[in-house]
Amino acid sequence: MELCLGMIVLCFVFGYGDCRSHRDRSPDDPYSSTVCGYESCPKGTPGQINVHLISHTHDDVGWLKTIDQYYYGAKSDIQIAGVQYILDSVVDALLDDPSRRFIYVETAFFWKWWLQQDDLMHHTVHRLVKEGRLEFISGAWSMNDEAVCHYSSIIENFAWGLRKLNDTFGACGRPKIGWQIDPFGHSREQAALFAMLGFDGLFLGRIDYQDIEKRRKTKTMEMIWEGSDSLGKMSDIFTGILPNVYWPPSTFCFDLLCNDPPIMDDPRLEDYNVVERVATFMEVVNNQSLQYKTDNLIITMGNDFNYQNAHVWFKNLDKLIKYVNAKQTNGSKINLFYSTPSCYLNALHQANASWPTKDDDFFPYASGEHTVWSGYYTSRPALKRMEREASAFLLTCKQIDALAQLGPADQHDVSALRDAVSVAQHHDAVTGTERQHVADDYALRLDRGVKECQETVVDGINRISNVTKPLQFEFCDLLNISICSITENSKEVALVLWNPLSRTLNHYVQLPVVDGDYDITGPGGTKIPFQITPLPKHTLLLPGRLSNATHEILFRAKLPPLGYTAYNLKKLAKGGVSLAGHTSILRKRASGFADDDFVIKNEFLALTFDQSSGSLKYLTNLETNTTISISQTFAYYVGSVGNNTKEPLRASGAYIFRPNCTGAGPDCSRPLEGNGTYEIVKGPLVQEVRQYICAWVSQVIRLHATSKKVHFEWQVGPIPVGDGIGKEIVSRFSTNLKSGTEFFTDSNGRQNIKRRRNFRPSFNLNLTEPISSNFYPVVDRIFIQDETAGSQLTILTDRAQAGSSLLEGQIELMVHRRLLVDDWLGVSEPLNEPGLGEGLVVRGSHHLIFTNIAKSPRRHRLASHDLYWHPALLLLPVSSTTSQADLNRITQSAYSGLSVDLPVNIHILSIEQWKGSSLIVRLEHFFEKDEDPVLSQPAVVNLKDILRDFVITSVREMTLDGNVALTDVHRLQWSKVDQEDYGTLGTDASKIHRIPHDIGTTFTLNPMEIRTFQIEIGPSL
Repeated sequence: MELCLGMIVLCFVFGYGDCRSHRDRSPDDPYSSTVCGYESCPKGTPGQINVHLISHTHDDVGWLKTIDQYYYGAKSDIQIAGVQYILDSVVDALLDDPSRRFIYVETAFFWKWWLQQDDLMHHTVHRLVKEGRLEFISGAWSMNDEAVCHYSSIIENFAWGLRKLNDTFGACGRPKIGWQIDPFGHSREQAALFAMLGFDGLFLGRIDYQDIEKRRKTKTMEMIWEGSDSLGKMSDIFTGILPNVYWPPSTFCFDLLCNDPPIMDDPRLEDYNVVERVATFMEVVNNQSLQYKTDNLIITMGNDFNYQNAHVWFKNLDKLIKYVNAKQTNGSKINLFYSTPSCYLNALHQANASWPTKDDDFFPYASGEHTVWSGYYTSRPALKRMEREASAFLLTCKQIDALAQLGPADQHDVSALRDAVSVAQHHDAVTGTERQHVADDYALRLDRGVKECQETVVDGINRISNVTKPLQFEFCDLLNISICSITENSKEVALVLWNPLSRTLNHYVQLPVVDGDYDITGPGGTKIPFQITPLPKHTLLLPGRLSNATHEILFRAKLPPLGYTAYNLKKLAKGGVSLAGHTSILRKRASGFADDDFVIKNEFLALTFDQSSGSLKYLTNLETNTTISISQTFAYYVGSVGNNTKEPLRASGAYIFRPNCTGAGPDCSRPLEGNGTYEIVKGPLVQEVRQYICAWVSQVIRLHATSKKVHFEWQVGPIPVGDGIGKEIVSRFSTNLKSGTEFFTDSNGRQNIKRRRNFRPSFNLNLTEPISSNFYPVVDRIFIQDETAGSQLTILTDRAQAGSSLLEGQIELMVHRRLLVDDWLGVSEPLNEPGLGEGLVVRGSHHLIFTNIAKSPRRHRLASHDLYWHPALLLLPVSSTTSQADLNRITQSAYSGLSVDLPVNIHILSIEQWKGSSLIVRLEHFFEKDEDPVLSQPAVVNLKDILRDFVITSVREMTLDGNVALTDVHRLQWSKVDQEDYGTLGTDASKIHRIPHDIGTTFTLNPMEIRTFQIEIGPSL
């Protein structure tokens, strides 16, 4: 009795044995394992078709319900889904039988559950993970979208999720593969990022219906995806297309949410069906074997929020395995067993086959002839912009936290924003394919995260500047609609601008003010020239805008790298002397007759407008003396309405873009109607043409005095739907450039992808939707080239959008959508954002760059970094109680965290406090190979230039996410068809660097490389 009690104590305290099932394991048990990873994988049988059954659940981090509603299982009237019950139930089921395996993907959900478990459950799960029976796959905080996410946010998403798994489970918790089963198309950059994470493979669920049809016939469902021309083989990754997206074969869903028959195996009872079930499943296997290259097959057994009662799934799978394998005694060659995607990948690797290659991407995704998933590239444009702002601010927050060496409270605030940004990367978050109340929840999380990180930024600026008493800086979060109570109501304001870039930045600051006289000074009391201009009337009339501001003040700030400069804005008594620039406004109305054209220009660019309409006509690059004809117009597509019962009746919705071309013009779109007016604004720092196109569309075309790009600031909405027609609004740039059928879009903000109208590189396109099939995701830029003239026109975006070039010389970007029916792909709610009740108003920017092809990469890559990682602005109302001495510490000098500007082709993608006394520094070379004769060359960086205020004691190079030393990564080797093996994928830099004294901190980055270092630091200098 005493021995028995002792064993029970050991079982509960340390998690020894199989406490709940009381099963003894034989040393000969083929499923017995004490190690994780490939060594723990079940072994297939040579000469048979080895079927890897993958028990899994797909748990959306928000979609029809919020993330918390999904976790707890609330709102069952919307969807019966509770993630906590899935994890509870799966652990119980795994303990019942050591042969069972299960994979879990979404770390955001797992971490919620883990924090609520007791010590016994922690030990139990540790054992399951160590034995490879519970395996984490992919491991990001959420399963990110691949079309509309920026690469920096994707990295953040994985770094955060993988850190939790690594810190909790060590090497056994480290995923080996990417599992992107539900995103609606797949990007080349994502493949490259997976390779840089050190993953061995990647499995996808959704690819174009025509693509997968061809691959099934040619046995090319699995391939080597070449992720980057610049990175070469180190960015290659084995990629497999799953046979059933991620669902079980038809009639074999054994979840309580399903209606398929269970396996009824007692012949004494009614409805005995083993013979039929076994025969049907064997037919599935035989058919699938005709589509895949080896005698290993993968079959997913799970679906959305399945396994809330895991016993039901596993009991039926146990029977399926038992009865199918029993057929081997009658000569069957089918062998079923529980497995995981990584075990399946390992089996493919052991097959020593050669694989075809792919070097493009999987966009756009179409699931049917009239179901092209290119609408979500633009859906919920306001949320897309909010996510981008939050993601960019996270970089600033981490930088300041690290440089100021703040404590745990501030690091908790950093984590709050990191969590919110990572949740927002989910493929039903930033995509805009969630219900309205879920979109509101995402926005709330981002807003709260930003506000918490704002506290960290304030604490860090105060510490860096060595003030004696913290200054109470504030933020103006509504500058996008020209609201800032501080600049509107304060007589004097200190402005601190933090530059997150690693090079000096000249930045135009634009702030709302009331009419009057002002003065702006910089460090040392230097007088700063500025310009005051009345606000556009469309800004003043924005629905819900409550502000005293009638004007905006503009000045040019010079900011040091990774640091700040402070300025002082003071309102003068009437008649005070300032350096305000004179602004003239000339109002014009379209009058139906043509006068002389008018021009706005600086030393680099000249824009010519039509006098009667105020529309753009010509653009001249004064550096190259090149002029093109150009117009910029707004138009809309009518969203198709149908009952979605069959392909020709597919409606346009949150996912799908399907324009109704009946009665439209030859390009299927319709022009906006209205009696447009315009204004011309001219001043020494900025010139503008303000176009009031119709009651709900307006635009400012802005040219700054020193800028080499043209700024188009548009405002669209509320989109009128009183006529019962849903509308999808595009901004269209039409030129006389001879671009042919080709155009280029970015891949997640990194590499460029060449597109061809009405063409796919991987299959012959049967074009049934000529408009939507030619739209691609544009996260950062889209451009066309005229190779004969040597000219390039690039448009930079401020959020992800759908973009195309439907005609030669044209670029088109979809900026807003409002639809009145659902597309029947799960949301069951029209994409009809209410805004403030009348419909959503969206404001945004496009930046146009026109120069020769050779100079364009330098211009658009640097400009996109300036726009994405723009300065953070802190404001301090100065009063009689403000410490002048502390204020002077900030305003009388500038601060830089760098010793020198880094090379202009190098960006510090992250600098953050990590574990113990270490920092993570992530550096990127953001030019592609052969893109620029100078900036595409390797660049040398010294970590001491980045960490000048720290003593570096050691440096280790890590995987992209920063959790595993690169020397510990040994990726599987693969052979390409008609090519030799090329050895273990990796990088020559995969060494641990110990630094003797002050040498060894210098590294080289090649084009498109991202290198991550964990740096141990000693006491500050």
